[in-house]
Amino acid sequence: MKELRVFISWTFVLLWMALIFYLSHQPGDESASLSGGVMEFALSLINRLMPGIHLAEVEWFHTFIRKGAHFGAYFILGLLVMNALGRSGVLGRKRVLLGIITCTTYAISDEFHQLFIPGRSGQVSDVLIDSLGACAGIFFFLAIARLSKKSSAKKQNGAY
Repeated sequence: MKELRVFISWTFVLLWMALIFYLSHQPGDESASLSGGVMEFALSLINRLMPGIHLAEVEWFHTFIRKGAHFGAYFILGLLVMNALGRSGVLGRKRVLLGIITCTTYAISDEFHQLFIPGRSGQVSDVLIDSLGACAGIFFFLAIARLSKKSSAKKQNGAY
C-alpha cells in the first residue's frame, strides 16, 4: 500500500510538471491569448464586484496575471514535491532542501526550454518567481503539516 501511495504522489508531480511544460511549449501568441483570456475574466469579475475601478488600461495588471500564474504553478509544484518526498521517506531538512532543488531545477529547465519556442524567452526573473512560488508552497506544506501534527497530538491527549 505504501508503494502505491509513493507511486501516486510522484505521478501527480510528473503530471503537474507535464502541464507546466505544455503551457511553456505554447508559442508566444498562444500564451498571450491564454493569459489575455484569464485577464479578461479577472477584469470582468473585478468590474462586477467593484464598479468604477478600471484596470483594463493598466499594463501592470497583465504582468501581474502572467507572473501570478508562474508563482501559483510552482506553489502547487512545491506542495506536490514535498508530499512525494515525504511519502518516499525523505524527511526533515533534507526534504526541504531536495524540494527546493527539484523545483528550482525544473524552473531553470522550463525557462531554458522556452528559449526554443517562437515568441517566448527564458527569463531569470521568471526562475526567481517560480522558485519563490515553490518555496512558498514548501513552507505552506510544512506549516499545515505542523498544525495537523499538533491537532493530532491534542486529540490523542484528550484535549478535545
